[in-house]
Amino acid sequence: MAVKGSQLEVLDIVIIVLNFAFVLALGLWSSFTANRGSTSGYFLAGRDMHWLLVGLSLYVSNIGSATFVGVAGTASVSGYSVISYEFTGLFCLLLLGFVFMPLYISAGVFTVPEYTKKRFGGNRVQLTLSITAIILTILATLSSEMYAGVVIIEQSLGWNVYAGAILLLALTGLYTVAGGLKAVIYTDAMQSIIILIGAVILASLAWVEIGGFDNLYVKYMTAVPTSTVQHGNTSCGIPQESAWHIIRPATDSDYPWPGTLFGITLLSLYYWCTNQVLVQRSLAAKNLTHSKAGSIMAGYLKLLPMILMVFPGMVSRALFPDEIACQSPEVCEDACSNPNGCSDIAYTRLVLELMPVGIKGLMLAAMLAALMSSLTSIFNSMSSLFALDLWSKWRKNATEIELTIVGRVVTVILAVISVLWLPVIQAFGEGELFVYIQSMTSYLSPPMFAVYTMGMFWERTTEPGAFYGLLLGALIGITRLILDFIYIAPACGEYDDRPGIQKNFHYLHFALVLYTVTVMFIGGISLMTKPIPSEKLVRLTWWTRHSKKLREPFESDVDISNSKENNEPEEENYENKDVSQDDSEVEEKQPKSIFRSCFNVICGVGELTGQVEITEEEKQAAFEKMTSIAEDSFWKTFTSINGVICLGVGVFCFAFWA
Repeated sequence: MAVKGSQLEVLDIVIIVLNFAFVLALGLWSSFTANRGSTSGYFLAGRDMHWLLVGLSLYVSNIGSATFVGVAGTASVSGYSVISYEFTGLFCLLLLGFVFMPLYISAGVFTVPEYTKKRFGGNRVQLTLSITAIILTILATLSSEMYAGVVIIEQSLGWNVYAGAILLLALTGLYTVAGGLKAVIYTDAMQSIIILIGAVILASLAWVEIGGFDNLYVKYMTAVPTSTVQHGNTSCGIPQESAWHIIRPATDSDYPWPGTLFGITLLSLYYWCTNQVLVQRSLAAKNLTHSKAGSIMAGYLKLLPMILMVFPGMVSRALFPDEIACQSPEVCEDACSNPNGCSDIAYTRLVLELMPVGIKGLMLAAMLAALMSSLTSIFNSMSSLFALDLWSKWRKNATEIELTIVGRVVTVILAVISVLWLPVIQAFGEGELFVYIQSMTSYLSPPMFAVYTMGMFWERTTEPGAFYGLLLGALIGITRLILDFIYIAPACGEYDDRPGIQKNFHYLHFALVLYTVTVMFIGGISLMTKPIPSEKLVRLTWWTRHSKKLREPFESDVDISNSKENNEPEEENYENKDVSQDDSEVEEKQPKSIFRSCFNVICGVGELTGQVEITEEEKQAAFEKMTSIAEDSFWKTFTSINGVICLGVGVFCFAFWA
């Protein structure tokens, strides 16, 4: 149900429709200018993206509707501390560009889990990581984006939730399926402009409405819901002085300082440096320099959420305390249809109450655009994980066309799962969406990140160590996750009968311990097993990334190559998929039905036919270009200086608001 008195005018609806039409047109246009018939073209945009597009895509893929709704909602409850996710994201983006990308590029990978296949040999580590990553994405990222979209639709449009969700998914899936990553990156760039313009306008209106920082402080600290005042409750719904600080006591229930400094950093490192959804943007860059520049640009943009999300969330609490800070399940149910709390409507409520006609439609279009952007990122990245890391292992002789079509089918399946997941999120969604997201990430991501970091920076790490360490760590994390679903956190003022290991062990602290334990498992098991010969680790660790030696393939890869009658080096396998013609011969041209013609256009089937056969020398040259981390000395120095400046700005902002 839309908030009373906030129904959209005709002009708002027109703006929303025009935005959808323009985004769809741009996505389809970029689809037909892209190389959609190969895995590199569909999943990595042909690896020819400019740093500006990479930076914008990195940023807008991160600030989806869940970020607007979640960050502003948590800020309305807890204040500044939630910004630590954004500031640490800046540091992690720099690490992505300057530390992790050289390894991914030199290894010549399409997906992040594929790195572990090359690093450890065999399939079980790669398969386990791919499955875990897909589960985490569906459970946390995909579900949270859909939940945030439901909040926006319910509060602003008054549409039927499922009708609105299906329409968004249909539009999103259309240009994702048709165009692959290039369509996603082009539409990301356009939507990022809409998002930033709308967010700046709303932040300005909110600042004017509240009357500046001094008034915000006074009104926020007195923003106590009526139910709390009437019942004489002295704790629930009352703002705390700690809301104005990032660094808080270690006993703080929301953001204890060890969790803020180290736990959030750990989650951000996984999210930015080893998460397929984000890394895929950098893998699509023209070269390492463009990847670094894109990371720096996205890093600077990570400074904006303090102004665009945190302050507006706190302003919303100050202006509408009875709804945003409601404590009674009955009041919350009436305000936002969620008895657990209504902090997540903070941002949408500002849009509906403060923005004038027309501008309101623009901002709503921006928020829906953010939802579509995040969904396209998830759809494309998860489909590439499934097609390249799972399907290709089950169907070892899968053709190029088959892998591309499988990726598009997975996109449709994920869209269906999104709709089916809505009632689950509505039933289990807590009062703070951002806390739900980070809790799920804390339980599943540390073991995965431990595998990547140990493999990249410790050559002694072995396949059994990585595999069994990952399994043991994941088992511990899943156990804690199950406990969270069995024993729900009680409302404020109610008795907490959860197990002590759950209620007294903050999820950020749990993430730190889980990562440490997994590293110990991996290290201990690796020391007890046979080391991997250094010849097999060429360009697969930080210390060998510049090596020019030919990498010796693992025995399992040799067997696969022999079965395919392919005597080329192991590290060329995926490149051959991109530069060689499909094995199947082109049939004689015959009249095609309308259905078959549409199928070929959507799936890019016809685009592989008619390619010119290339020589072995050309294949080798293409592979060397794809895996090169060489940089022009001037631009290498230029990006390094900008990286240091960006780092300094981030440290200053973190310290200033601490």
